[in-house]
Amino acid sequence: MPKGDRTMVKSTVVLKLEVLRGEANQKEFSFSEPFSIGRDESCQVRVQDNSVSRMHVEGYLRDGCWWIRDLNSANGTLVEGRKIDRLPLTKPTMIELGVGGPILSFEPGVVRSAQATKQKNIYSVTECQKRYFGKSVQGDMGQHTLFVRQAFQRVLRKQKGKYFAIIGTGAVLLILASGYAYLQHKKVRAQTQLAVGLFYDMKALELGIAELKSKLQALGMEKDLEEIHKHESSLERLTLNYEEYIKKLGVYSQDISPQEKVIIKMARVFGECELRLPAGFLKEVQKYIAEWRTSNRLSLAVQRAKEHRYDVEIPYELMKYGLPPQFFYLAVQESDLIPTRCGPETRFGYAKGMWMFIPDTARDYGLKTGPLEIYPRYDPRDERHDFRKSTEAAVRYIRDLYDRDAQASGLLVMASYNWSETRVREFIRAMPQNPRERNFWLLLEKFVSRIPNQTYNYIFRIFSAAVIGENPRLFGFDFDNPLGHISELKDN
Repeated sequence: MPKGDRTMVKSTVVLKLEVLRGEANQKEFSFSEPFSIGRDESCQVRVQDNSVSRMHVEGYLRDGCWWIRDLNSANGTLVEGRKIDRLPLTKPTMIELGVGGPILSFEPGVVRSAQATKQKNIYSVTECQKRYFGKSVQGDMGQHTLFVRQAFQRVLRKQKGKYFAIIGTGAVLLILASGYAYLQHKKVRAQTQLAVGLFYDMKALELGIAELKSKLQALGMEKDLEEIHKHESSLERLTLNYEEYIKKLGVYSQDISPQEKVIIKMARVFGECELRLPAGFLKEVQKYIAEWRTSNRLSLAVQRAKEHRYDVEIPYELMKYGLPPQFFYLAVQESDLIPTRCGPETRFGYAKGMWMFIPDTARDYGLKTGPLEIYPRYDPRDERHDFRKSTEAAVRYIRDLYDRDAQASGLLVMASYNWSETRVREFIRAMPQNPRERNFWLLLEKFVSRIPNQTYNYIFRIFSAAVIGENPRLFGFDFDNPLGHISELKDN
């Protein structure tokens, strides 16, 4: 079988580096040899930031693959919110030099330099092409061949100017459009990855602050808040950075309906990253919103809240513990905000009260259960029916779930709260214990076929009720936002 000209290709593995955030001696680099990153003058990439060590990171090439290695830096090197010692750069990767510090993007690639080694194998078509249109001497040609060549040259001279202009213009436009589209796509992808990373950095820091507060309280050192204030300042800085990325990415300015914007915002309120919404989530929430429209249950619960000031006291207690006031709707789902409510019998006993505590959980959080515990009846001596005591206990329970099992995911809190009738808590605890890898989106991805319908419906009913509550009339309900006064509570 004949073969065409063969070319021997020599490749060089290069690494492109771009400084996405932070002050450096330049913004873009390209390396084919080992290099270092840090504040020291000897570093090829000098980054001026307090979170960067003098010699922070080095990059080196081994067996055709680029690696980065942390040089025992003071604040660590993070990839997707996790500290690393070393990492192979097999794909585009972003690193963070300390939490909230400079961010660098790495992209490995191959540059090919061709050195042709000719193997002369002539095809019959090639022979024909050379005979009629090649650069051989005219004296060697027959009359027929000469006529064909002269005719071709005449046509070529007339057309090549026009064709070259058209082709040249089209090629330039195509290159410019493709280049712009690629750069825009790359920029959006990088910004999205940064934003997602920042979001989970925020959640991890939030959990760290909560743990520190808990330890100080256990040691009776509530007054030693200097360390907490330092972390809270970092959390505020991360939050501002995240908000800036959300604006740049146009998450809330895209071609989506006002109803969908409320749904996306509510996901953020409950501690889920709006940039990682699963496919179909918006439609699923809208289905449950439509379900709420089939009865007056939500309207009656809101009316009851206003009559008894539950819409003031419950949000106030939730915010006192640093929780979203929208957990108000968990009590709506549990009991329709009726303190005397008794649930059906379960293997854990009867759940009672506005927050539907089972006996063991009630006792764990300081509530007395009363002599009628084993009967499905209201008992005035059972503190689960006491609105204020049970609400304070429920909020502490929710906070504990938020900090431990749920890893700062409000939707996982709902799943955990409903666990008594299901095994969903086992699924949650099987996931890694960090916000990036333990959140509601990943629970759906990994266990959606195993989550009991009861728990699945429970979560989406609470979430959809909270969405409706943000702007009831937008969703066809005839009442005002029961938590519309929250700004006043925050001021107080």
